Amino acid sequence: MGRAKHFFSVTDPRNVLLSGSQLESAKNLLNLYRQCKEPSGTTEEQIYAAKKMYESAYHPETQQKMFLPGRMSFQVPGNMTICGMMLTFYRTTPAILFWQWVNQSFNAVVNYTNRSGGSEISESLLFKSYVAATSCAVGVAVGLNKATSKLPPLVGRLVPFTAVAAANCVNIPMMRQSELVEGIDVLDEKGEVVGKSKSCRPLCNYTSHSESHPHGNPWHGFDSSNNEHT
Repeated sequence: MGRAKHFFSVTDPRNVLLSGSQLESAKNLLNLYRQCKEPSGTTEEQIYAAKKMYESAYHPETQQKMFLPGRMSFQVPGNMTICGMMLTFYRTTPAILFWQWVNQSFNAVVNYTNRSGGSEISESLLFKSYVAATSCAVGVAVGLNKATSKLPPLVGRLVPFTAVAAANCVNIPMMRQSELVEGIDVLDEKGEVVGKSKSCRPLCNYTSHSESHPHGNPWHGFDSSNNEHT
C-alpha cells in the first residue's frame, strides 16, 4: 500500500504546475529537516508536502532536477495527448510516421531522464536506441495498418498500441543495457557504493517506504546517513 501511495504521489500531474521556486523551497525545507533545523512550527503535513514536491522533480540518486517532459508527473498529460493523437490519426502513412516519431522521442526523453544515476548513457547508444525504436514502431505501424485496412475500424485502432509495445521491447533494453549487463550500484548503510550487482538489476531502482512517522519517510532520494532525526 505504501508503494502504491508513493507512486501515485510522484505521478500526480498537478506537480507539473509547480514553479521552480516552489520546488527549491521544498528541497530547502527537506535539507533543513534532515539537519534538525526546520523552522519552528513546521508540521508533518508540510514535510510530507515538501517530500511529494521534491520526489516529483528531482532524481532519487543524483538529486538533480529532472527535465520536465521526462518527469513521472508529466506522464499523464504527455501520454494522454500523444496516445489520443495516435488513435485519431492512424489512417494515413504520414500521420503514422509523425506520431510514432513523436511518441518514441517522448519515450527516449523519459528513459534517459529516469536512468540509474550511476549509469552513463553515451550519445552514440542514445542515438542508436532512438533510431531502432522509432524504426521498429513505424515499421510495425505501417505494416499492420496496411494488413488491417479491410478489417473493422476497431481493429485498426489497435495498431498504434501494438507498434508502441513492439518499439518498447527494443527501446528499453537498449537504453538500460548498461544496467542489465553491468548491474546496478549497491550501497551500504552509509550510502556508499560498495560494488555492482547483476542479481538486483531486474528490481526497480526506487525503494518504497511504508507508511510511518515522517521522520522516517522524507528521505527517499536523500543520503539517510546524515539524517540526524531519530
